Amino acid sequence: MGRFLTRKNLTRNEMLVVYIIAALSLMIGGVNSAFFSMGTVIDTARSMLVTVIFALCEMAIIISGGIDVSFPAIACFSLYSTIAFMNAYHIDSVAFAFFFSGFLGLLWGALNAILIAKFRIPALIATLGTSSLASGAILVISGGKEISMIPPSVDALSQQFLFSVTNASGVKSSLTVFILLPAALCLLFHFVLRHTMFGRGIYAIGGDADAARIEGFNVFRTQCILYMAAGLIIGIAAITHAILMRNANPSNLMGSEMMVIAAVVIGGTRITGGHGSVVGTVLGVLLITLVSNNLIMLNVPNYWQTFAVGLIIVIGTSITSLRAKRIALSPKI
Repeated sequence: MGRFLTRKNLTRNEMLVVYIIAALSLMIGGVNSAFFSMGTVIDTARSMLVTVIFALCEMAIIISGGIDVSFPAIACFSLYSTIAFMNAYHIDSVAFAFFFSGFLGLLWGALNAILIAKFRIPALIATLGTSSLASGAILVISGGKEISMIPPSVDALSQQFLFSVTNASGVKSSLTVFILLPAALCLLFHFVLRHTMFGRGIYAIGGDADAARIEGFNVFRTQCILYMAAGLIIGIAAITHAILMRNANPSNLMGSEMMVIAAVVIGGTRITGGHGSVVGTVLGVLLITLVSNNLIMLNVPNYWQTFAVGLIIVIGTSITSLRAKRIALSPKI
């Protein structure tokens, strides 16, 4: 890992995020040595798990020149509807839970694809509309009430761990098997974006959609596949979240879109499209997670933690945007 995080393998923006993460870690660890422990690593990984999956989907969409603010609502609709349906019809199947939640996410992704690729509605407006539809639908279905009991076989997955560690105080930390899901998706996204024609099409469309058409890329098909695939993956992430939380809450993922988009942009993905990487996205999520979860070790009050996260978002996105603008205005040779 250390050999990978070098100037040779990372962009300037990614290296900047690495330095900030290192400095923040040293500050927190200097105040509380308990930070440098396997328990902290496990807790951080668990906190990042679902956020990384959301961020990967958002990264690919932003690279294509779009944006998606509907994924929290889609996730809440998918997880709640799946658990409610399974409980109502006494279905106790892990495979069905993932299939049905993924299918619901796919349907919402297809709606986004139609609005954006077919009717050429701006992505922000289209996904805002989809978000309103999904959030309204889930409120009608749930009445604002969470489901505290999920099917036994699905609930049992929450207790499946890769390994556990116990610190000197006797506190046990366990790494869920679901950490393998974002790890596998990171590899998949990296391969697709860097080593397939579909991935090259995503970058080309984000750079200039008209030029991409001239080069032979099918913009309509690429956008449709991208938004539908994102919906499917968001549905799978949603049921994963429900399993980890051991309940189905209709609203606890709402409002996470800005944090995820900020993490993606902080990681070096240009908000204007055409540039971004899996490594940068994961680093961005890690930075936001560290700030959100660990400033308490620096005795920072909760309200200042929120301020600090907002400050990092503003600074990080400003640096990325200014760099993109400078590149765009630089003379072409």
